[in-house]
Amino acid sequence: MKGLILSGGKGTRLRPLTYTAAKQLVPVANKPVLFYAIENLVQAGIEEIGIVVGDTADQIRAAVGDGRQFGASISYIPQAAPLGIAHGVKIAEPFIGRDRFVLILGDNFVRDGIVTLVREFRDESLHCQILLYRVKNPQEFGVAHVVVGRVQRVVEKPKEFISDLAVIGIYMFDRSVFEAVNNIQPSARGELEITDTIQYLIDQGRNVRHHVIEGWWIDTGKKDDMLEANRLILETIDTAIRGVVDGHSQLLGKVIVEEGAEVSNSVIRGPAIIGRNTKIVNAYVGPFTSIDHDCLIRDSEVEHSIVLENSCIVDIHQRIEDSLIGRNVEITRSPMKPKAHKLMLGDYSRVGIL
Repeated sequence: MKGLILSGGKGTRLRPLTYTAAKQLVPVANKPVLFYAIENLVQAGIEEIGIVVGDTADQIRAAVGDGRQFGASISYIPQAAPLGIAHGVKIAEPFIGRDRFVLILGDNFVRDGIVTLVREFRDESLHCQILLYRVKNPQEFGVAHVVVGRVQRVVEKPKEFISDLAVIGIYMFDRSVFEAVNNIQPSARGELEITDTIQYLIDQGRNVRHHVIEGWWIDTGKKDDMLEANRLILETIDTAIRGVVDGHSQLLGKVIVEEGAEVSNSVIRGPAIIGRNTKIVNAYVGPFTSIDHDCLIRDSEVEHSIVLENSCIVDIHQRIEDSLIGRNVEITRSPMKPKAHKLMLGDYSRVGIL
Protein backbone atom coordinates (compact mmCIF):
# COMPACT_ATOMS: atom_id res chain seq x y z
CA MET A 1 0.00 0.00 0.00
CA LYS A 2 0.94 3.62 -0.49
CA GLY A 3 0.11 6.79 1.40
CA LEU A 4 -1.23 10.06 0.02
CA ILE A 5 -1.27 13.25 2.11
CA LEU A 6 -2.98 16.43 0.94
CA SER A 7 -1.08 19.58 1.98
CA GLY A 8 -2.17 22.06 -0.65
CA GLY A 9 -4.84 24.06 1.22
CA LYS A 10 -4.46 27.75 2.06
CA GLY A 11 -5.39 27.47 5.75
CA THR A 12 -7.76 30.44 5.75
CA ARG A 13 -9.19 29.48 9.16
CA LEU A 14 -5.76 29.88 10.78
CA ARG A 15 -4.94 33.31 9.40
CA PRO A 16 -2.85 35.36 10.01
CA LEU A 17 -0.44 32.50 10.91
CA THR A 18 -0.93 30.89 7.51
CA TYR A 19 -0.11 34.02 5.54
CA THR A 20 3.55 33.19 6.11
CA ALA A 21 3.57 29.45 6.82
CA ALA A 22 1.82 26.28 5.71
CA LYS A 23 -1.03 25.33 8.03
CA GLN A 24 0.26 21.75 8.08
CA LEU A 25 3.52 22.97 9.63
CA VAL A 26 1.93 24.74 12.60
CA PRO A 27 3.17 22.70 15.59
CA VAL A 28 1.10 20.72 18.07
CA ALA A 29 3.15 19.80 21.15
CA ASN A 30 6.15 21.31 19.31
CA LYS A 31 5.79 18.99 16.31
CA PRO A 32 4.27 20.04 12.95
CA VAL A 33 0.80 18.61 12.42
CA LEU A 34 1.92 17.09 9.10
CA PHE A 35 4.52 14.97 10.88
CA TYR A 36 1.81 13.15 12.85
CA ALA A 37 0.13 12.10 9.59
CA ILE A 38 3.42 10.80 8.16
CA GLU A 39 4.16 8.92 11.38
CA ASN A 40 0.66 7.36 11.36
CA LEU A 41 1.35 5.97 7.89
CA VAL A 42 4.82 4.66 8.72
CA GLN A 43 3.54 2.98 11.90
CA ALA A 44 1.00 1.18 9.70
CA GLY A 45 3.80 -0.16 7.49
CA ILE A 46 3.33 2.35 4.66
CA GLU A 47 6.67 3.79 3.64
CA GLU A 48 6.00 5.06 0.09
CA ILE A 49 4.18 8.36 0.54
CA GLY A 50 3.10 11.09 -1.85
CA ILE A 51 2.36 14.62 -0.63
CA VAL A 52 0.14 16.88 -2.73
CA VAL A 53 1.50 20.42 -2.38
CA GLY A 54 0.40 23.88 -3.49
CA ASP A 55 1.63 27.42 -2.79
CA THR A 56 3.60 26.34 0.29
CA ALA A 57 5.43 23.52 -1.51
CA ASP A 58 8.90 24.90 -0.71
CA GLN A 59 8.12 25.04 3.02
CA ILE A 60 6.74 21.50 3.02
CA ARG A 61 9.78 20.17 1.14
CA ALA A 62 12.19 21.95 3.49
CA ALA A 63 10.49 20.49 6.59
CA VAL A 64 9.88 16.93 5.35
CA GLY A 65 12.73 16.38 2.91
CA ASP A 66 12.97 12.99 1.22
CA GLY A 67 11.32 11.25 4.17
CA ARG A 68 14.36 9.48 5.58
CA GLN A 69 13.88 11.12 8.98
CA PHE A 70 10.56 9.22 9.21
CA GLY A 71 11.74 5.94 7.67
CA ALA A 72 9.80 6.71 4.50
CA SER A 73 10.28 7.67 0.86
CA ILE A 74 8.47 10.93 0.03
CA SER A 75 7.36 12.10 -3.42
CA TYR A 76 5.83 15.52 -4.08
CA ILE A 77 2.81 16.04 -6.35
CA PRO A 78 2.20 19.69 -7.38
CA GLN A 79 -1.40 20.95 -7.38
CA ALA A 80 -1.86 24.21 -9.28
CA ALA A 81 -4.92 25.22 -7.24
CA PRO A 82 -6.86 23.72 -4.31
CA LEU A 83 -9.72 22.25 -6.36
CA GLY A 84 -10.99 19.75 -3.82
CA ILE A 85 -9.88 16.59 -2.06
CA ALA A 86 -11.01 14.41 -4.95
CA HIS A 87 -8.96 16.55 -7.34
CA GLY A 88 -5.91 15.82 -5.18
CA VAL A 89 -6.65 12.12 -5.60
CA LYS A 90 -7.15 12.52 -9.35
CA ILE A 91 -3.77 14.13 -9.99
CA ALA A 92 -2.05 11.51 -7.82
CA GLU A 93 -3.03 8.58 -10.07
CA PRO A 94 0.42 8.34 -11.74
CA PHE A 95 2.00 8.05 -8.26
CA ILE A 96 -0.55 5.57 -6.89
CA GLY A 97 -0.68 3.33 -9.98
CA ARG A 98 -2.58 0.13 -9.26
CA ASP A 99 -1.82 0.10 -5.55
CA ARG A 100 -4.27 0.48 -2.70
CA PHE A 101 -3.65 3.57 -0.63
CA VAL A 102 -4.47 5.58 2.47
CA LEU A 103 -5.49 9.20 1.95
CA ILE A 104 -4.93 11.62 4.85
CA LEU A 105 -5.61 15.34 4.98
CA GLY A 106 -2.42 16.97 6.24
CA ASP A 107 -4.12 18.75 9.15
CA ASN A 108 -5.95 15.66 10.47
CA PHE A 109 -4.79 12.92 12.77
CA VAL A 110 -6.02 10.37 15.29
CA ARG A 111 -4.08 9.76 18.48
CA ASP A 112 -4.45 5.98 18.42
CA GLY A 113 -3.10 5.66 14.88
CA ILE A 114 -4.42 3.61 11.97
CA VAL A 115 -2.43 0.36 12.19
CA THR A 116 -5.41 -1.94 12.79
CA LEU A 117 -7.61 -0.19 10.24
CA VAL A 118 -4.96 -0.41 7.52
CA ARG A 119 -4.44 -4.09 8.26
CA GLU A 120 -8.17 -4.77 7.91
CA PHE A 121 -8.36 -2.89 4.63
CA ARG A 122 -5.28 -4.61 3.26
CA ASP A 123 -6.49 -8.10 4.19
CA GLU A 124 -10.12 -7.81 3.04
CA SER A 125 -11.70 -7.21 -0.37
CA LEU A 126 -12.82 -3.63 0.24
CA HIS A 127 -12.99 -0.88 -2.36
CA CYS A 128 -13.18 1.88 0.22
CA GLN A 129 -13.04 2.34 3.96
CA ILE A 130 -14.06 5.61 5.59
CA LEU A 131 -13.59 6.72 9.18
CA LEU A 132 -16.48 8.38 11.02
CA TYR A 133 -16.58 10.44 14.19
CA ARG A 134 -19.61 11.65 16.15
CA VAL A 135 -19.79 15.45 16.19
CA LYS A 136 -22.06 18.07 17.73
CA ASN A 137 -22.08 20.26 14.61
CA PRO A 138 -22.66 17.91 11.64
CA GLN A 139 -23.73 20.81 9.41
CA GLU A 140 -20.06 21.78 9.19
CA PHE A 141 -18.90 18.39 7.83
CA GLY A 142 -19.54 15.77 5.25
CA VAL A 143 -21.70 13.21 7.07
CA ALA A 144 -22.61 9.57 6.52
CA HIS A 145 -26.12 8.15 6.76
CA VAL A 146 -25.72 4.59 8.03
CA VAL A 147 -28.59 2.08 7.81
CA VAL A 148 -28.28 -1.44 9.26
CA GLY A 149 -24.52 -1.21 9.41
CA ARG A 150 -24.00 0.08 5.85
CA VAL A 151 -23.35 3.55 4.52
CA GLN A 152 -26.26 4.57 2.30
CA ARG A 153 -25.51 8.23 1.66
CA VAL A 154 -22.67 10.69 2.15
CA VAL A 155 -23.70 14.36 2.11
CA GLU A 156 -21.45 17.44 2.25
CA LYS A 157 -22.46 19.97 4.95
CA PRO A 158 -26.18 19.12 5.07
CA LYS A 159 -28.53 21.97 5.99
CA GLU A 160 -30.99 19.54 7.59
CA PHE A 161 -29.97 16.85 10.08
CA ILE A 162 -29.08 13.55 8.44
CA SER A 163 -26.55 12.08 10.85
CA ASP A 164 -24.03 13.10 13.50
CA LEU A 165 -21.37 10.84 11.94
CA ALA A 166 -18.81 13.09 10.28
CA VAL A 167 -16.57 11.67 7.57
CA ILE A 168 -13.11 12.57 8.85
CA GLY A 169 -10.03 13.26 6.77
CA ILE A 170 -8.63 9.72 6.66
CA TYR A 171 -9.76 7.37 3.87
CA MET A 172 -8.67 4.09 2.27
CA PHE A 173 -9.22 3.25 -1.40
CA ASP A 174 -8.36 0.75 -4.08
CA ARG A 175 -7.91 1.93 -7.67
CA SER A 176 -11.69 2.00 -8.30
CA VAL A 177 -11.55 5.49 -6.77
CA PHE A 178 -10.00 6.80 -10.01
CA GLU A 179 -13.11 5.75 -11.93
CA ALA A 180 -15.09 7.78 -9.41
CA VAL A 181 -13.00 10.97 -9.49
CA ASN A 182 -13.01 10.92 -13.28
CA ASN A 183 -16.82 10.69 -13.42
CA ILE A 184 -18.02 13.13 -10.78
CA GLN A 185 -18.63 16.79 -11.55
CA PRO A 186 -17.41 19.86 -9.64
CA SER A 187 -19.71 21.03 -6.85
CA ALA A 188 -21.32 24.46 -6.61
CA ARG A 189 -18.09 25.76 -5.05
CA GLY A 190 -16.10 24.51 -8.04
CA GLU A 191 -14.40 21.59 -6.29
CA LEU A 192 -14.32 17.85 -6.81
CA GLU A 193 -15.77 16.64 -3.52
CA ILE A 194 -14.59 13.51 -1.73
CA THR A 195 -18.17 12.99 -0.50
CA ASP A 196 -19.36 12.77 -4.14
CA THR A 197 -16.52 10.33 -4.79
CA ILE A 198 -17.62 8.03 -1.97
CA GLN A 199 -21.28 8.33 -3.02
CA TYR A 200 -20.32 7.30 -6.56
CA LEU A 201 -18.67 4.14 -5.22
CA ILE A 202 -21.76 3.37 -3.10
CA ASP A 203 -24.09 3.92 -6.10
CA GLN A 204 -21.94 1.61 -8.23
CA GLY A 205 -22.34 -1.18 -5.67
CA ARG A 206 -18.73 -1.09 -4.51
CA ASN A 207 -17.82 -2.49 -1.12
CA VAL A 208 -17.64 0.61 1.09
CA ARG A 209 -17.06 -0.02 4.78
CA HIS A 210 -17.13 2.46 7.62
CA HIS A 211 -15.46 2.49 11.02
CA VAL A 212 -16.56 4.78 13.86
CA ILE A 213 -13.58 6.21 15.75
CA GLU A 214 -14.06 5.79 19.50
CA GLY A 215 -10.87 7.55 20.59
CA TRP A 216 -10.26 11.12 19.52
CA TRP A 217 -9.74 12.75 16.18
CA ILE A 218 -8.60 16.30 15.56
CA ASP A 219 -9.01 18.52 12.53
CA THR A 220 -6.51 21.26 13.34
CA GLY A 221 -7.97 23.83 10.98
CA LYS A 222 -8.93 26.39 13.64
CA LYS A 223 -7.26 27.92 16.70
CA ASP A 224 -9.46 26.16 19.26
CA ASP A 225 -8.88 22.84 17.49
CA MET A 226 -5.13 23.41 17.63
CA LEU A 227 -5.29 24.08 21.37
CA GLU A 228 -7.44 21.00 21.94
CA ALA A 229 -5.04 18.85 19.91
CA ASN A 230 -2.15 20.31 21.90
CA ARG A 231 -3.92 19.41 25.14
CA LEU A 232 -4.62 15.85 24.06
CA ILE A 233 -1.07 15.20 22.87
CA LEU A 234 0.45 16.72 26.01
CA GLU A 235 -1.62 14.35 28.13
CA THR A 236 0.43 11.48 26.66
CA ILE A 237 3.95 12.81 27.34
CA ASP A 238 6.46 11.62 29.92
CA THR A 239 8.79 13.88 31.88
CA ALA A 240 12.16 14.46 30.22
CA ILE A 241 14.65 17.07 31.46
CA ARG A 242 17.38 17.67 28.86
CA GLY A 243 17.95 21.34 29.62
CA VAL A 244 18.84 23.23 32.81
CA VAL A 245 16.42 23.81 35.67
CA ASP A 246 17.77 25.82 38.59
CA GLY A 247 17.16 25.11 42.28
CA HIS A 248 14.67 27.97 42.63
CA SER A 249 12.29 26.47 40.07
CA GLN A 250 9.49 23.91 40.42
CA LEU A 251 8.39 21.37 37.85
CA LEU A 252 4.97 19.95 38.71
CA GLY A 253 3.45 17.10 36.74
CA LYS A 254 4.78 15.87 33.41
CA VAL A 255 7.16 18.38 31.87
CA ILE A 256 9.61 18.21 28.97
CA VAL A 257 12.53 20.65 28.99
CA GLU A 258 14.42 20.30 25.73
CA GLU A 259 18.16 20.52 25.18
CA GLY A 260 19.59 24.01 25.63
CA ALA A 261 16.48 25.30 27.42
CA GLU A 262 16.87 27.12 30.76
CA VAL A 263 14.29 27.44 33.53
CA SER A 264 15.15 29.99 36.23
CA ASN A 265 13.14 30.93 39.32
CA SER A 266 9.97 29.73 37.62
CA VAL A 267 7.09 27.30 38.01
CA ILE A 268 6.21 24.89 35.20
CA ARG A 269 2.98 23.03 35.84
CA GLY A 270 2.58 20.20 33.38
CA PRO A 271 1.78 18.74 31.10
CA ALA A 272 3.94 21.22 29.23
CA ILE A 273 6.85 21.35 26.79
CA ILE A 274 9.67 23.89 26.82
CA GLY A 275 11.48 23.85 23.47
CA ARG A 276 15.21 23.85 22.86
CA ASN A 277 17.16 27.01 23.67
CA THR A 278 14.09 28.64 25.21
CA LYS A 279 14.47 30.65 28.43
CA ILE A 280 11.82 30.75 31.15
CA VAL A 281 12.73 33.40 33.76
CA ASN A 282 10.68 34.48 36.81
CA ALA A 283 7.66 33.07 35.04
CA TYR A 284 4.76 30.66 35.34
CA VAL A 285 3.95 28.20 32.56
CA GLY A 286 0.67 26.45 33.19
CA PRO A 287 -0.79 23.14 32.03
CA PHE A 288 -1.32 22.28 28.37
CA THR A 289 1.25 24.76 27.09
CA SER A 290 3.79 24.18 24.34
CA ILE A 291 6.56 26.74 23.95
CA ASP A 292 8.67 26.23 20.83
CA HIS A 293 12.41 26.72 20.40
CA ASP A 294 14.38 29.95 20.98
CA CYS A 295 11.62 31.71 22.90
CA LEU A 296 11.79 33.93 26.01
CA ILE A 297 9.11 34.01 28.71
CA ARG A 298 10.09 36.44 31.47
CA ASP A 299 8.07 37.94 34.33
CA SER A 300 4.88 36.63 32.74
CA GLU A 301 2.32 33.81 32.96
CA VAL A 302 1.19 31.57 30.10
CA GLU A 303 -1.33 28.72 30.27
CA HIS A 304 -3.19 26.45 27.83
CA SER A 305 -1.43 28.04 24.88
CA ILE A 306 0.88 27.40 21.95
CA VAL A 307 3.84 29.77 21.49
CA LEU A 308 5.76 29.36 18.26
CA GLU A 309 9.47 29.77 17.65
CA ASN A 310 11.55 32.90 18.33
CA SER A 311 8.80 34.66 20.25
CA CYS A 312 9.09 36.54 23.52
CA ILE A 313 6.59 37.44 26.25
CA VAL A 314 8.07 39.87 28.75
CA ASP A 315 6.65 41.68 31.78
CA ILE A 316 2.97 40.98 31.14
CA HIS A 317 0.97 41.25 34.38
CA GLN A 318 -2.19 39.46 33.21
CA ARG A 319 -2.02 35.74 32.49
CA ILE A 320 -2.03 34.82 28.80
CA GLU A 321 -4.24 31.79 28.21
CA ASP A 322 -6.14 29.97 25.44
CA SER A 323 -3.83 31.64 22.92
CA LEU A 324 -2.01 30.69 19.73
CA ILE A 325 0.99 32.98 19.33
CA GLY A 326 2.91 32.95 16.06
CA ARG A 327 6.56 33.05 15.13
CA ASN A 328 8.85 36.00 15.93
CA VAL A 329 6.18 37.69 18.05
CA GLU A 330 7.01 40.19 20.79
CA ILE A 331 4.53 40.79 23.60
CA THR A 332 5.81 43.36 26.07
CA ARG A 333 4.46 45.98 28.49
CA SER A 334 5.02 49.50 27.30
CA PRO A 335 6.39 51.96 29.90
CA MET A 336 4.76 54.88 28.12
CA LYS A 337 1.96 56.93 29.65
CA PRO A 338 -0.89 57.60 29.38
CA LYS A 339 -1.79 53.95 29.35
CA ALA A 340 -3.13 52.76 26.01
CA HIS A 341 -3.32 49.63 23.88
CA LYS A 342 -1.13 50.06 20.80
CA LEU A 343 -1.50 47.20 18.35
CA MET A 344 -0.19 46.18 14.94
CA LEU A 345 -2.25 43.20 13.81
CA GLY A 346 -2.42 41.24 10.57
CA ASP A 347 -5.61 40.49 8.66
CA TYR A 348 -8.08 38.20 10.45
CA SER A 349 -6.34 38.69 13.83
CA ARG A 350 -8.40 38.31 16.99
CA VAL A 351 -7.54 40.02 20.29
CA GLY A 352 -9.46 39.93 23.55
CA ILE A 353 -8.74 42.79 25.99
CA LEU A 354 -10.23 43.35 29.43
